[in-house]
Amino acid sequence: MEYLLLIAAGFAAGFINTLAGGGTLLTLPALIFLGLDPNVANGTNRIAIFLQTGASVLGFKSKGESTAPFSIYLAIPALLGSFVGAQLASDIDGALFKDILSIIMILVVIAIVFKPKHKLQELQERLTGKHLWISMILFFFVGIYGGFINAGIGFIILLILPYINRMSLLRSNVTKVMVVCIYTISAIITFQINGLIDWKVGFIMATGNITGAWIASRWSVKKGDGIVKVFLVIMVTAMAIKLWFF
Repeated sequence: MEYLLLIAAGFAAGFINTLAGGGTLLTLPALIFLGLDPNVANGTNRIAIFLQTGASVLGFKSKGESTAPFSIYLAIPALLGSFVGAQLASDIDGALFKDILSIIMILVVIAIVFKPKHKLQELQERLTGKHLWISMILFFFVGIYGGFINAGIGFIILLILPYINRMSLLRSNVTKVMVVCIYTISAIITFQINGLIDWKVGFIMATGNITGAWIASRWSVKKGDGIVKVFLVIMVTAMAIKLWFF
């Protein structure tokens, strides 16, 4: 029954993370509920995240969606940042983290709701030059946060890419899963060196993550930006309320 709970939490997280973000806020409590130390839960969760984002990449690619090499350029500084964040992860203060993350969630909701109504399909994506360099710098810090805890990272990425690079939400999601998949490698290495991964539990939960991510990635391509935006606003609002009041 405990493993079924893990798989179910993984499926929900895989689906949620592929469309928006916040799935880690489901899987971390599930892992801790099973008796894992919080730091071990944080490390173990990276196995599911890596396999989940890998499934998302393949799911998007099967529908003809890819943003390489742009996504690879962003993944390189994020990979370096992830080493730093994962090394700092053991020092996290739970109460402070919850407060900071809830504020981030609220800011993202405001940015999405009051974002100027440009038709992104009529604007040219900015994937080179200064906009590429700005994003690469920002993604180094994205990598630090992702290596540290990863919860809600999707919300942050889906704020950066449409604003800085004028990418649609769908293409931002395609970029997001590739970047997270790559930088999670360094987090896994760091957590494993520190003995903070339960591989058996991680792989069991990952079966759910993979399934949810594969379904969500292919489904979102069919539905387009509209469903991604609706899902994103709902999840960000729900996560902000949960973190702030509970």
